[in-house]
Amino acid sequence: MSKAMEKRGVRALLLIIYDIITVNMAGFIALLVRFDFKYSNIGKVYMDHFLKFIPYNTAIIILVYMLGKLYSSVWRLASFNEVFNIIICSLICEAVEFSLMYVLKLGEPRSYYFIACILRMGFAVAARFSYRIARMFRQEYMVKRHDGQKKVMIVGAGEAGKMIADEIHTSSYVDYYADCFIDDRPTLAGRTLCGIPIIGDRTKIQETVEKRGIDIIIIAIPSMSSKERREIANICQETGKEVRILPGMYQLVNDSVSVSKLRRVNIDDLLGRDPIIIDSNQVFETLKGKRILVTGGGGSIGSELCRQIAAHAPGQLIIFDIYENNAYDIQQELRRNFPSLNMEVLIGSVRNTHRINSVFEKYKPQVVFHAAAHKHVPLMEVSPNEAIKNNVFGTYKTAKAAVANGTEKFILISTDKAVNPTNIMGASKRLCEMVIQMMSATQSTTSFAAVRFGNVLGSNGSVIPLFKKQIEAGGPVTVTHKDIIRYFMTIPEAVSLVLQASVYAKGGEIFVLDMGEPVKIDTLARNLIRLSGYTPDVDIEVKYTGLRPGEKLYEELLMNEEGLQDTDNGLIHIGKPIEMDYEAFAKELEELYTAASSDDEAIKQKVAQMVPTYKPANTQ
Repeated sequence: MSKAMEKRGVRALLLIIYDIITVNMAGFIALLVRFDFKYSNIGKVYMDHFLKFIPYNTAIIILVYMLGKLYSSVWRLASFNEVFNIIICSLICEAVEFSLMYVLKLGEPRSYYFIACILRMGFAVAARFSYRIARMFRQEYMVKRHDGQKKVMIVGAGEAGKMIADEIHTSSYVDYYADCFIDDRPTLAGRTLCGIPIIGDRTKIQETVEKRGIDIIIIAIPSMSSKERREIANICQETGKEVRILPGMYQLVNDSVSVSKLRRVNIDDLLGRDPIIIDSNQVFETLKGKRILVTGGGGSIGSELCRQIAAHAPGQLIIFDIYENNAYDIQQELRRNFPSLNMEVLIGSVRNTHRINSVFEKYKPQVVFHAAAHKHVPLMEVSPNEAIKNNVFGTYKTAKAAVANGTEKFILISTDKAVNPTNIMGASKRLCEMVIQMMSATQSTTSFAAVRFGNVLGSNGSVIPLFKKQIEAGGPVTVTHKDIIRYFMTIPEAVSLVLQASVYAKGGEIFVLDMGEPVKIDTLARNLIRLSGYTPDVDIEVKYTGLRPGEKLYEELLMNEEGLQDTDNGLIHIGKPIEMDYEAFAKELEELYTAASSDDEAIKQKVAQMVPTYKPANTQ
């Protein structure tokens, strides 16, 4: 037997002994109270009955308290539930005592039963809560005596906030205490909770932090919407203090609320998106047992596609990527996390016709997620032919291989930059969408579709990793324009919606993901600086460098001509395909291939002829 078990056994035994003594003591005191605290007034018959019933009382109390788990609860964390349990057990004991004494003809005055019951409840509660009460008084004493403890402001004077305050004040593992509450409900302002003042609503946060010398802010409203979380988190970040947050209810296991569940505010909280929900059963049925190919499977989106596909029991997962280091990383990760996964990792380029055809001929993928692409806007502006070779013709060659080998579904990963593009990368992705539309219309064996979304947080080459590196280097953090805005989504969110869209794909659709509210890059940069513990323009400079070639102030998700149709998922919409001459487009593709292959310097003009909405900088 371990020392911990021995300790628990000793505590339980001591409690049993205590209960045996106090339950009988309560009966004797009840008789004294009934007879005006004069022992001589207690009738001999009542005293005899009391003494004869002591063995029964002892057995009853031990049996009922054991059944009620009053000897196995963790009393240092006891709450109202435990008090309620004691009350119920005490009432049961008294009912049994009354009934048994009646049967045995050992009657006592009627008031005896009521007084004895109240006393027994009191004794039981006192013993079981004495440790917690002692700790509470000790903690209160320490709070008043020790100036070194950090002051905490709790945003949210609800049940979660109260539980956090209780744990802060009773735990010996934290070095801070709850100084005040903030709550938006006007009826609570000026009142107290757990003896802690409720100052007012969120507009009082900055003022209160300064006035009361707050060190830490805890956001404890797990039921609030993501929009509210963003607004409150932004206000709290402006104070420059450490901010911690309680996850949403959907993230809390069994709705348990404790200091251990607190985490630092992250950039997702400041973006304020509601949790994305997909129909996992539909996705599972679509992918289960299928041979699935992911091109660009080592990239940010591709690797997350592989993770989520692996979790849906595919028959085989084929990962195809030109960059061996990325492919190796995702291969090792999936081997660790999904040891029974049937996986093939292949190195090659979608630009290589022979290679991509041989992959399709050998593995016969039933579902293809085409994520392979060049995506860096400034780099593609100076190497436009490479954007066309890789993005447009890599897509075209992969799509043709899919048709030739009986692929059931082909999903292209597209981008909001394909809408009214001002850069060659966006124009190339728009051409990819047109290729998909043409392939869908001119053959009937494979269902082609594209999924279009904006920027994903933390992807390779995105602003978040760049900003983090700049902050680590001491700045400056570079933003191209003060007013530039972008749509953002986390990588897992984007991929989960891509998988859901693949369920809906019938052929020719351009699925548009709801990216939520756009975010100013300047605001994003400043929030990231604050999250890193610095003050923008004081510790870390924010420097505006001017828009890069082909860069827009804002991105669009839908072209004017397209219109929208809803799907069963409110975050996925379908853009109506634009009418086009497929025969003429096929001939233009041949000409574009020749131009790109010969590194034609006029490639941007040729692309502009095929994509009327594309306005390259040198032709504006």
